[in-house]
This record gives sequence, C-alpha cells and structure tokens, in this order.
Amino acid sequence: MEGQVHPIDHPLVQHKLTLMRRKDCSTSNFRRLLQEISMLLAYEVTRDMPTTLHPIETPLAAMQAPLLDGKKIVLISILRAGSGILDGMLRILPSARVGHIGLYRDPKTLVAVEYYFKVPDHMTDRDVIVADPMLATGNSAIAAIQRIKNTRPRSLKVVCLLAAPEGIKAFHEHHPEIPIYTAAVDERLNEKGYILPGLGDAGDRLYGTK
Repeated sequence: MEGQVHPIDHPLVQHKLTLMRRKDCSTSNFRRLLQEISMLLAYEVTRDMPTTLHPIETPLAAMQAPLLDGKKIVLISILRAGSGILDGMLRILPSARVGHIGLYRDPKTLVAVEYYFKVPDHMTDRDVIVADPMLATGNSAIAAIQRIKNTRPRSLKVVCLLAAPEGIKAFHEHHPEIPIYTAAVDERLNEKGYILPGLGDAGDRLYGTK
C-alpha cells in the first residue's frame, strides 16, 4: 500500500514521548528516554520481518525454529540526532550492521546537504531501517532514502520519533512505497520548519548543544 504511515500508539511509547516533550526534561533524561522509546520502536518496525525455520536442538529435543531470514538487518542513522535512535535499536538488534548518512539542513533553503555517506557492502539482500528523530520538512529523509535506494536493498523503512503532515506528504511524493513508523504525527510546521508542538531540536536536546 502506498503512502503508509504507522503511528506507534503504545501507552509506554506515548508516556515516554510526553516526558521528552517537556521543556524542563534534562539532557540526560532526554537521552535515556530516546533510547528507551527506540527499543520499543524497534520491536514494532521489525514485526513483519521474514523468518525461516532452522534445525536446532534444545536441551530436550530437536526442532525447527524461526530465525530472521537473509543477511543481517542494517540500521542507518541520519546524523547527528539519528544516533540517539540507533543506540536504542542496537540493544534489541545487536547483530545489525550500521550505516551513517551525514546531512544538514540549509537554514535559508531548508534543503538537505550531504557531507557523509557510509553503509555496509552488499546491500541487495539486506533489510534497511533508516532512523531520524524528526520528519519535519522531509527533505533530509527524501535525500537519504534516494542515496540508499541506489544500493538496492531488499527492503526499506523509515522510523522517526515525530512527523509533521507536511513532511509525510513531501516524503511520499518522492518515495510513495516506503513505510514510515513514528511515535506521533504532530500538528504542523512553523515558519522555520520546526515541528509543532514538537519537542524542539532533537540533536540539541540529545547532546546539550544550541
């Protein structure tokens, strides 16, 4: 189905997101909460990943048991704030390969400018999850997904903490087949391209910068 968006409305996710939104949430608590939410998001975003049966032996008997199909999952962080989601997801998927895409948003045009790109080799049999806390204008995610598509992965998903309707619309105009998993779809963007009500700049809050 095209243009699919999957809000993760689990009560634990929503509770922790509310704590993160509060302007008096400290850097250390913000970082901890993002890691905890990311673990829960990883659980949801991998729900439909294919498995195949493999022969194993328990202490009592032989059996056919499910393991994830194909090569390792790849988690790709859109720097810099995507690393906050990456840290949490790696606790659930410790054997995943990791890639990084460095993008910054030009403050005048809001266009994404790439400065770094590094992903694992042999992507064609891999399932890729792209992490970026904020899907605001959508420009960073649009650019990142296009670069990753060129590596021809088996599947692609985007996971974010917050999304704006404008960002979702723009993203699916370019990549209609890519699903978005998010903890919340907020109201709108402001004139500076920030999500409202949002939680501020995720990178600044995560790392204690301005």
